[in-house]
Amino acid sequence: MNVLLVSPETPVTFWSFKHAVRFLSRKAAFPPLGLLTVAAMLPRAWNLRVVDAETTPLREADILWADYVMISAMIVHKSSVDEIVRRCRRQGRTVIGGGPLFTTGAADYAGRVHVVLGEAEGVIKTVVRDMEAGQLQPSYHSPARFPPLTTTPIPRWDLVDVRHYATLAVQSSRGCPYDCEFCDIIVMNGRKPRYKSPLQLIAEMEAVVATGWRGRVFVVDDNFIGDKRVVKQCLRALATWRRKRRPPIEFLTEASVNLADDPELLDLMVAAGFRSVFVGLETPVAASLEECRKVQNTRGDLNVAVQRIQHSGMEVLGGFIIGFDHDPPDVCERQFRFIQQAGIPTAMVGLLTALPMTRLYRRLQGEGRIQAASTGNNTEAVLNFAPKLDRQFLTAGYARLMQALYEPRTYYRRVLTFLARYQQRAPGLRPTWAEVRAFVRTLWVLGVLQPGRLAFWSFLVQTAVRHPRSFPRAVALAICGFHYRMVARTL
Repeated sequence: MNVLLVSPETPVTFWSFKHAVRFLSRKAAFPPLGLLTVAAMLPRAWNLRVVDAETTPLREADILWADYVMISAMIVHKSSVDEIVRRCRRQGRTVIGGGPLFTTGAADYAGRVHVVLGEAEGVIKTVVRDMEAGQLQPSYHSPARFPPLTTTPIPRWDLVDVRHYATLAVQSSRGCPYDCEFCDIIVMNGRKPRYKSPLQLIAEMEAVVATGWRGRVFVVDDNFIGDKRVVKQCLRALATWRRKRRPPIEFLTEASVNLADDPELLDLMVAAGFRSVFVGLETPVAASLEECRKVQNTRGDLNVAVQRIQHSGMEVLGGFIIGFDHDPPDVCERQFRFIQQAGIPTAMVGLLTALPMTRLYRRLQGEGRIQAASTGNNTEAVLNFAPKLDRQFLTAGYARLMQALYEPRTYYRRVLTFLARYQQRAPGLRPTWAEVRAFVRTLWVLGVLQPGRLAFWSFLVQTAVRHPRSFPRAVALAICGFHYRMVARTL
């Protein structure tokens, strides 16, 4: 059996880092982890090819080689997926689709794609059997809606060239215990966090190390600390492994803000090698947090929580949303002040989007306010529902906010605020030759070619004098800031 596994192209978005990866001479920010995990579930006797459209063009010869084409995608990939499906059908190839795009939008692909709804672990044997028999069903859904992760295999890293990526990825859990109205994670992965065992996680990290990788590894959990008792066991095992192996690796992940309330958990994460954490802060407007049931964000001062995480030795990457029904007219100004004061360099501010199957979508649909499908890109300055505040007022204010946040002088000031609070408790990784070349390229592009060069040189000098140990991180943030600035300019 010849099976072609295709990961579609990602458009330029806040998280695509397309303007940043060029500095490192990489082709994409992240590998298609879900697709590589599915590949590991397929029979070893099959011939597999992975084409990541972010790094390698999809050739007609690849499609003609395949008996089946498998696609894994998120909503933001829809345009690229539609083109891939069209090409495969033109060549008479059968397409099997999985991932959030197909799970929440299966009806859009009826008659064109055989869809796997939800997680693959509980249904992949049936899919394989039907592929071998040439009798695929229109759709598949695991009898166990949220299967345990104890059988999830190590991803097939041998099917991609890891040198194409800026960051590798692993997953230790799925699901989140919270019930945020706008979130589709709980729809797809449930509210009871399910973890891999510590031994599984260590085995996955050994597989990453075996590729020769050095650098950042993204633990792509929905909420890494969803079950604190279990995650502490994983962290202790990871910290022990780290002391023994001394891998040239740093971790980043996603977690809820109650991370800041647990000093032991903070210490364990830093000891295990975590240096950054994405936190959905959403808004400083308390009424809007209550509206969307972001209860974990209403139990304390968000600015204080951010500072605790920063002091522990981790950078906070913040997620923010504008467009709630309870947002006041000055919401953009409030967001700007909060982000600057909190010293959050990477502030992903998006307009609220009603994702399919979420409680938000159902509520707005019942109110007759849904007006379009979600694009999956919440930094696109597009609202797919009728907001309470004036639409033009919101979208224009949002564009101004993003551009103001990533204006060079403002952005560098925010980075310096972060560096003043950041307690670097472990030596950073030694720079690779690729990173040295990236530094030289950064000096040329940001220090000579781009507007804001005076602010850039001032930022480097201040960092070298005040925070010399954090200089490599400051350069990395300058590169990321350039990408964010380019995205903001398109709004």
